[in-house]
Amino acid sequence: MDYYKLVRECLAQKPAAQKQLYEHFSETMLGVCYRYTKSFKDAEDVLQEGFVKVFRNLSQFKNEGELGAWIRRIMVNTALNFLKRNRKYQDEMFFTEEYMHPVADDDPEIQLSSKELADLIRQLPSGYQTIFNLYAVEGYSHIEIGEMLGISDGTSRSQYARARALLATWIKKNFSEVKSRSYAGK
Repeated sequence: MDYYKLVRECLAQKPAAQKQLYEHFSETMLGVCYRYTKSFKDAEDVLQEGFVKVFRNLSQFKNEGELGAWIRRIMVNTALNFLKRNRKYQDEMFFTEEYMHPVADDDPEIQLSSKELADLIRQLPSGYQTIFNLYAVEGYSHIEIGEMLGISDGTSRSQYARARALLATWIKKNFSEVKSRSYAGK
């Protein structure tokens, strides 16, 4: 696909090109949005808002990198803004000690499918989920995350460590339950 031509046609307000761009990237970007929300409906709302921003700001894309990466950045920022302004997420976005769980030292080595892991990540409190996704999935540094969320990089580090520890605890617990059931059936 010639993205440069597609972008030019979108900028010329050609509906067929806009539809093609949306259809090409929407499924992947919906997955990005869903990683930051607790429901598919919220993810769809973020996706739609994100694509409005994509089309509104497409003239800022300078063809100096991948179009998909540029769109992804917009989707992540749109998701973060959605979390900040949406009441049901705001309560969990505060980074205070009362929301912190103890950090565990164990790190189980268990095979999980990507869907199982994504489902577990989605169960994290929103603050943990957001930082985990930004750091582990999107590849932002703790300094960048701190700037994006208005927190210190130390808070980002500790929230990430706590998210990992909580995930490890859940994985270990779920793995033990599955293992127990499989031995009980023999």
